[in-house]
Parts: sequence; C-alpha cells; structure tokens
Amino acid sequence: MTQIAKKTPIIFCDFDGTITTKDNIIAIMKKFAPPGWETIKDDILAERISIRTGVGQLFDLIPVEQKQDIINFVLAQAEIREGFSSFLEYVREKQIPLKVVSGGIDFFVQPILEPYGLLENLYCNGSDFSEKTIVITWPHSCDKQCTNDCGCCKPSILRQFQDEDYYKIVIGDSITDLQAAKEADEVFACDSFLLDKCRELQLNHSFFTTFHEIIDRLDSKLEVSKQ
Repeated sequence: MTQIAKKTPIIFCDFDGTITTKDNIIAIMKKFAPPGWETIKDDILAERISIRTGVGQLFDLIPVEQKQDIINFVLAQAEIREGFSSFLEYVREKQIPLKVVSGGIDFFVQPILEPYGLLENLYCNGSDFSEKTIVITWPHSCDKQCTNDCGCCKPSILRQFQDEDYYKIVIGDSITDLQAAKEADEVFACDSFLLDKCRELQLNHSFFTTFHEIIDRLDSKLEVSKQ
C-alpha cells in the first residue's frame, strides 16, 4: 500500500454535514422536536454540556412512534456532498482504509450509507425504541484517555490505530470532529467551526467544499511519497 511519510494513510470521515451537506440531527430537530431543542443545541456548541448529554437530551424529546417518519424524512432530504462516489472509488483503488465515524444515530445513518457498502466500516451511536421517547445508546464511548463524554468518541477510535504505523486523516466539519482533529496528522474541514479551531490550534489542515478537492490533495501527496 502507498504510504505518506513512511506511514500507511487511513481516513476517518464524519457523516453529518460532511458526507451529507447538512447536519441531519439539526434537520430532524427542526422537523420533529418541540420548542426548546435550540437551547440544548446551543449548549452543545458552546461546550456547556457534553455531546453525549446533549444528543441524548435532544432525542429524548421525540416519541418513538416517529421513527419511520424520521427515516423517510432523512432519506428524502439528505444530499450527498459532491464527489463522494468518486472519493470512494479513489480510496478503494489506492487501498486506503476508510472509516466513517459519525455522531449520528444508526437508524438514520445506516439507510443512507448502505448503498455505498460502508456499513462494515461505520462507527456511530445506537438507538433504543423500547421506551416512550428515543433513547440513544453509546457503543463507541470514550476510552480512559478521553474525558469529554463524546458519545461516539472519535479520538478513542483513532487511538485504536497505532501512531507509528498510520498517517491519520480526519475529514469533518463540526464540534464532534474537534477532538479527533487533535489526534490527526492531517485534517480536511468543510465548515467554519472546525476550520477556525484548526487555525487556532495550529493543526495541519485544509479547507474543502467537494470530495474532488480531497482526491486532488491526497493524490499529490501520494505522488510525492513515491519519489
């Protein structure tokens, strides 16, 4: 496999707002949640409450009877970012491992990603519909090195791959990608939140709007590494 800086490249790509052009959780809340959800969202973004606490509180607002309506809504309105199919072809051709790491929830993330053959490489939050409202479960919670109460803990997932072996690339947009970005060798950011944080922390990063741009930048790095 081609290597960057004598390491094997591996990609960790966010889902909401990255593979899709909009954040599906926010879209779901706007459509299905009662008034008051915005306060929880603002508390998450301002880091007054943890992502795990906030996401749990958001879905606790929605009755379980709306599950199928939510799935239908997300499938109807979710827009895949330009170049994603080409990006998948590229990483598969180059044999670059790709992990989708999502702060989203399995019941609406999986139906979108299934046609792309990505479910075996998907890390996301789970869901329980046995109560009156939607209960979120956390199969990928924080390891002992993380105290951020992430929910789906992206830095913990990155740490499963040894630093000395892998060149870790994070693709994302928002606060759920911030801690992962700190663990990465390189970050691609498509939203001002993550972009500003990368600048503030002086992380190795680039801005992108389509996956074609990521292909071009990766290809140039891989070509240089061959020389």
